[in-house]
Amino acid sequence: MAGAVTHDPPPAAGGRQGGPLIVTEDTELLDDLLRLCAAAGATPEVHHGVPDRRGSWESAPLVLVGDDAARRVRGAARRRGVVLVGRDQDDSGVWRRAVEIGAEHVLMLPDGEQWLVDRIADVAEGVGRPALTVGVIGGRGGAGASTLACALAVTSAREGLRTLLVDADPLGGGLDVLLGGETADGLRWPAFASSRGRVGGGALEESLPELHSLRVLSWDRGDRIAVPPQAVRAVLAAARRRGGTVVVDLPRRIDDGVAEALTQLDVGVLVVPAELRAVAAAGRVASAVGMVLRDLRVAVRGPYPPGLDDREVARLLGLPLVGEVPVEPELLRPDEGTAPPGAAPRGPLARFCKEFWERALVEAGAA
Repeated sequence: MAGAVTHDPPPAAGGRQGGPLIVTEDTELLDDLLRLCAAAGATPEVHHGVPDRRGSWESAPLVLVGDDAARRVRGAARRRGVVLVGRDQDDSGVWRRAVEIGAEHVLMLPDGEQWLVDRIADVAEGVGRPALTVGVIGGRGGAGASTLACALAVTSAREGLRTLLVDADPLGGGLDVLLGGETADGLRWPAFASSRGRVGGGALEESLPELHSLRVLSWDRGDRIAVPPQAVRAVLAAARRRGGTVVVDLPRRIDDGVAEALTQLDVGVLVVPAELRAVAAAGRVASAVGMVLRDLRVAVRGPYPPGLDDREVARLLGLPLVGEVPVEPELLRPDEGTAPPGAAPRGPLARFCKEFWERALVEAGAA
């Protein structure tokens, strides 16, 4: 149970703010609160009463006062973000004690655990502008969607944005392989298959492989080829709360997990080779994706046959045109090393991606 006593909690500013302050001598309650802080990815400060250190009570982003400690903090300075936490659902006096200490909320465990985890995660991570989230999907097999997704992510990271690249295609071979990091330490999708509710954004980011200054959530080489849509929802929501950009490489089939990913996107980019069969196939993909995603655009790959160019492809599909995806000469030469798509800052693919981000960030009001 969680109940409001006065006003809503203050909005958190962007950026990481630190963990909450816990005030209690109840060892069982403390164990529960520490467990919930760990689930939210936060490290709390613990005291038996109002901290002696000046400013600790005032500056903590959230204060969790055990019902046993209400009398000991009665004389503390009034502040926002105080939660009185107890266990006795039948104790009517808890509301009086909450008013006495200026608590904004009364919360009873275990019923209010999920609410509290969400609140702790909010103040620990900071809740600012969500990440601009872009999905890339091929109009047909081999269209180059994974290459473009990697290039967009590499370019975003090079521009100094916090960037997460998500591989939503379990049959695609793994984006970590495309980035040259298949042996990099970190978690892959199967580790999140049982995720429910809230996933800490900071904990998610720190658990993933870091390649080329960005974080990558890819598939391993095991047998699992799907995760439940609830897990997709929890993981992508956590990624979006961290801000910056999220790039999702999508498969062409639309199952429940992919549909959940589509609901998290701000923009979708459909990559279509300039071929009539590819345009026909892309039309079917666009119809399926468009049932969930409103902002779907097309990026066209040449070369072009007579009578067909990027504008004509966009017209045939009835979609806004992002532009022509250029050829990256280095990617056509396997002997040139393991540099990922878009790694050459002055290469044509990197320039295309940089222009895409400049436009998309302005449209999103994030620039």
